[in-house]
Order: sequence, then structure tokens, then C-alpha cells
Amino acid sequence: MKHFDHNAHYHPLLLDQVPPGARTALDVGCGHGAFARKLAARGLAVTAVDRAVDMSAPGVAFRRADVLADDLGGPYDFVSCIATLHHMPFIAAVERLRGLVAPGGVLAVLGLAKEKTAWDWVVSLASVPPNIARKLVRDDPVSAAPVRDWSMSVDEIKAGAERLIPGARVRRHLYWRYSLVWTAPGVV
Repeated sequence: MKHFDHNAHYHPLLLDQVPPGARTALDVGCGHGAFARKLAARGLAVTAVDRAVDMSAPGVAFRRADVLADDLGGPYDFVSCIATLHHMPFIAAVERLRGLVAPGGVLAVLGLAKEKTAWDWVVSLASVPPNIARKLVRDDPVSAAPVRDWSMSVDEIKAGAERLIPGARVRRHLYWRYSLVWTAPGVV
């Protein structure tokens, strides 16, 4: 039985953010590489980085690297970061990711947001019934991925993004997730 993956549920949303004509992509915190392989299947040359990566796949250059400390090449036409940003200092991470995006390229983040307002709680509580339903019909094995609590609310993420990457669109989603999408000034 296939398990439900809260992050993979949003892969189509993130794939829709790949800019037309994009040729290169960087997947930060790639985990088991599922999203990196989807990018490669679209014809992009993909570099996938994670602090614990050890795999290979056609069209994907997997690298064990620390996004804040190591040379990741680039710039890239598309940079994705799925359920990883909360593992790093927000300002340093966004500044680093911003610097990896080519002119006209896109940064697409799927992250986890803490409930701090009434609306945050409404959306989180609305996630409970479909989450329970999905667990009833799918096996949900325990993940080996590291888990770190997240502390920023969507409003805090929006405010930080506005200072660091003006024009970024931040949206709250079900399953305790948010998306942040920013297009770098310029043309690919």
C-alpha cells in the first residue's frame, strides 16, 4: 500500500512554478530525491543536495552538502526547498537561496508553519479530518528523515520574505504547510 506524503501532495504545485525555458534546477534538502527526479523527468539538469544524501538517479547529480556552507554552483533557473527551511536560520537560508536563483529564475519553498493566529488554527484544524482519512486508506510508515520543530508562523515568514525577497508570494495550505514563491528580477 502506498503511503501518503504530506510534502509530495504539493509536488504538482511546485512543479507549476518552474519557469518556461528553465534548464537547470537545484533541489535543496532533497531527501530521498523524489522531487529531484520529477524535475529531471521534465528535462532539467538537476543538482540535488542534502546533508545525508547517498543515491543516484538518471539526470540528477546528488551531492552531500550543507546549503549554508558549501559551494553549490549555480545560479539555477529553478531552486526548490521542501520541508527544509525550518532546519536552518531563516535569514541566512533565504539570503543563500536568493543568491542561487538566476535572473528571471524562481525560488519555490514548501515549508511548515506554526499556528499563531486564529486563522492559522482554523487551517490546521481543517487539516485533521483529511489527514485521518488518508491514514486510514494508506500505510504511513515512520520516516527516517530528521524532524525539527518549526517556530515561524505564516505571517512571520511573509514579513521576513518581504524584507529579503520583495514580491514573494506566501500562502498557507492544508497539512501544516505553506508555499513561498519568488521570481528573481531579470530574464532567464
